[in-house]
Amino acid sequence: MNIEHLWEQFHDPLKGFVLKRIPPHYAADDIVQDVFVKIATHIDTLKDEDKVQVWIYQITRNAIRDYYRKQRPTEKLPIELEAESEFEEDFSEEISACIRPMINRLPDKYREAIELTELKGMTQKELSEQLGISFSGAKSRVQRGREKLKGLLTACCHIEADRYGNIIDFQKDNSQDDQNCPVDTCGCN
Repeated sequence: MNIEHLWEQFHDPLKGFVLKRIPPHYAADDIVQDVFVKIATHIDTLKDEDKVQVWIYQITRNAIRDYYRKQRPTEKLPIELEAESEFEEDFSEEISACIRPMINRLPDKYREAIELTELKGMTQKELSEQLGISFSGAKSRVQRGREKLKGLLTACCHIEADRYGNIIDFQKDNSQDDQNCPVDTCGCN
């Protein structure tokens, strides 16, 4: 992918996008320049060129958020930066379909802890009371269950997240053994 082509295609739209969120013209220029530096630095990490626009706008939104945090650390972000943008994809439903088969593969005590806290909204304190174990024991069980679940998920899928932990892309890791991966039961491709 050619950075010059990306500059020609995205510079003006990105500048307009930034100006709508940050009025000072000079700040918008600086932010757009920083965005293109990040694009040039990390272009080799982009897995799917079809998602370049989503990727570039995510970098831009993060740069705007960083600007606000640096300039006005105690002020709340503008509502349009908190809300999902037209350029963002929401992978939560897709990845949710993959999670359930993986939860079912956890050892019983971890599966139960994850189902009760993560799926049914029970607090860890309530979990400890229901299971008749100490609060620290319940916390440990949930934490270990999450770690085991993450291990199952990352063994089957390549997951990209932004620095805030939001999933920005995921796909099945075809180099893994399909027999050990329940991901085929979901929409992960």
